[in-house]
Amino acid sequence: MADAVETVLEAIAFNADGLVPAIAQQHDTGAVLMMAWMNRAAVAETLETGRVCYFSRSRERLWRKGESSGQVQRLVELRVDCDGDTLLLLVDQTGVACHTGRLSCFYRAARPEGLAEIAAPEVSPEVLYGGG
Repeated sequence: MADAVETVLEAIAFNADGLVPAIAQQHDTGAVLMMAWMNRAAVAETLETGRVCYFSRSRERLWRKGESSGQVQRLVELRVDCDGDTLLLLVDQTGVACHTGRLSCFYRAARPEGLAEIAAPEVSPEVLYGGG
């Protein structure tokens, strides 16, 4: 397993900050859930454990999806794009992916009149993070 993980890591073109964008997509429906950043350690942990781990730029540490909300992502498949500079994570999402309580972080769409919300929250952020 360690050799396979190292092979994947070598194929990834991490940016100057040591990060790569990762797009999470629900494996069975194709719904695009979110985009986050991963560093080498996050990619390695994700491949080794099957639980998706990102790198939080604001907290400057690894962030295991669902560690505070319970909304975990299980990795089904990790794909590396043609240039090696973007990852596609096919995941099995437990609950909602967005911290706003929506299934997807992409809940606003450009319309002639401006941005329109196209998805309502399925759960309140207070319930997700223990405030309610």
